[in-house]
This record gives sequence, C-alpha cells and structure tokens, in this order.
Amino acid sequence: MNKAELIDAIASKAGLSKADAKKALDAFVDTTSDALKKGDRVALVGFGSFSVSERGARTGRNPQTGQPIKIAAKKVVKFKAGSELSSKVK
Repeated sequence: MNKAELIDAIASKAGLSKADAKKALDAFVDTTSDALKKGDRVALVGFGSFSVSERGARTGRNPQTGQPIKIAAKKVVKFKAGSELSSKVK
C-alpha cells in the first residue's frame, strides 16, 4: 500500500474527504517525526510504538573488495508492534 492508497482507505473508513485524510496523515507523520527528533517515544496503545535508538560505530567489509571499512555511529528509528496489531497479523 502506498501513500495515495492509504489516504483513500483513511478517507473511506473515517468518512473524510481525501484532502482532509491527506492533511491528517501528513500531520501525523510530521508530529511523529518532530517527537522522534527530540528523542521522545511515540506510543499508540494496541498498534505499536516508535522510538529512536543509537547504533554504535562498527567495522564492516566492502562486499566488492573485502576491505574493512568504518561505519559511523548513527541514530535509527525503531518500531515495535503492539499486541493487538501482532494478533491481527497472525
């Protein structure tokens, strides 16, 4: 499902226009991104939670040459599915 299909599904389930559904989805993405930038955790009970984790620096290998390369530390976004979402997917 791409963004346009998600907007269509939100509009039909919530009884909104596509424009309003797009605004709502964009607002959710922006708000979640801003919270994660600040280091906050975003939890939606039953659905799941988004958080930021620190990935340490490490040494990897270039797959073409086999030479060791240094991979810098960085922050990554993690999503952990909630129990209701997990049970619906099974």
